[in-house]
Amino acid sequence: MTHILAHIDAYQKSMKSIVNHVLPEGVELKETIFYPGGGGQPSDSGVLRFDGNEIEVQGVKRIGNQLIHLTNGVKPVLGQEIEGVIDWDRRYQLMRTHTALHILCGVIWRDFGVQVTGGNMKPLEARMDFELEEMSADFASIVQRAIDIEVDKKREVTVKFLPREQAFKIPDLIRTKINLLPANIEEVRIVEIKGLDIQADGGTHVANTSDVGSITIVGHESKGKRNKRLRIRVGDLEKNNDKTKD
Repeated sequence: MTHILAHIDAYQKSMKSIVNHVLPEGVELKETIFYPGGGGQPSDSGVLRFDGNEIEVQGVKRIGNQLIHLTNGVKPVLGQEIEGVIDWDRRYQLMRTHTALHILCGVIWRDFGVQVTGGNMKPLEARMDFELEEMSADFASIVQRAIDIEVDKKREVTVKFLPREQAFKIPDLIRTKINLLPANIEEVRIVEIKGLDIQADGGTHVANTSDVGSITIVGHESKGKRNKRLRIRVGDLEKNNDKTKD
């Protein structure tokens, strides 16, 4: 079983690890900084380095119980030490985008009390669906103003792990209409935007809402009687607020 370092420190860009298995599709590692995907967030890409070789990691995929780093061409051998480096620019954009969705979700839950019915993201663009019967003509503008306030408040974003029984004592921990948390998970990863939102979540996030950049609602539409969609775009960071550099 691969230990996923991205769940602990989303800002780690490189690692040393040991090859656990080699498959035609790629390699399984003892531990990894590559986010495997989930919750609407795609998996990371990057490179593995060994013996003077540098091979591209095109993504990460679960095959049975194994977490496989998808590669082509030459592969390391079982037990070999490798260096892994993620595509940090892409990861950081996804971190900002995922946190933007949590800000959106937190505002909608606080102000309208409705659950999430779906969502998806790519770097700097995302959409989220909510269990809303209707949207007023100015709904998007109201939500936009609330989002802007939360970004400006520079709220801290934290991650912690709690035993399942303790975690589920937190009110409204699951914001999705369907509980997607596997029944066999004994320890729950909690992502909290201090003062706004707290959810069970497995994705990567920035450390503060001010690190997201601007969030703009760029579209809204009905996807059914009780399903309404908002689309967002994440804008550039201020240069003096850019956390991407070491």
